[in-house]
Amino acid sequence: MSRRLVSGLGALVVFGTGVALAQQCGTAAEAKAMLEKVVAAVKADKAKALAAFTAGSDGFKDRDLYPFCASASDGLFSAHPTLTGKSLKDLKDKEGKVLGEGILPIAQEGKVNEVDCKWTRPGSDRPVGQVSFVTKIGDQVCAVGYYK
Repeated sequence: MSRRLVSGLGALVVFGTGVALAQQCGTAAEAKAMLEKVVAAVKADKAKALAAFTAGSDGFKDRDLYPFCASASDGLFSAHPTLTGKSLKDLKDKEGKVLGEGILPIAQEGKVNEVDCKWTRPGSDRPVGQVSFVTKIGDQVCAVGYYK
């Protein structure tokens, strides 16, 4: 094989890997759309919705997108794949930023706000930028984050 063909194949593999990774990751638009579904589900049946969020069922797990909720009054996770019952107020991102301090105070009923942090993507140990879209639904603060 010529050197040019080998280089071209290498570029194709790198490009193909990037495309595959992009397909494995949720986008900002998909995260916002999931948050809209979260709001509707909590309003319809809060207990059922929180259980589905924790289990990642009923369409509430899509690649690396998933919702999480915490009680607006005490900050305890009411729905999360691995942290239910723990305190959002104590959770720190990979750079030491306390996430509850950024998420809980900005949550507003009927409005979506954004919080940036550094988090590890599922299946990786390297922290990357993540943006969580946050809203308040009754006594719940709920969010869906996507990786940059």
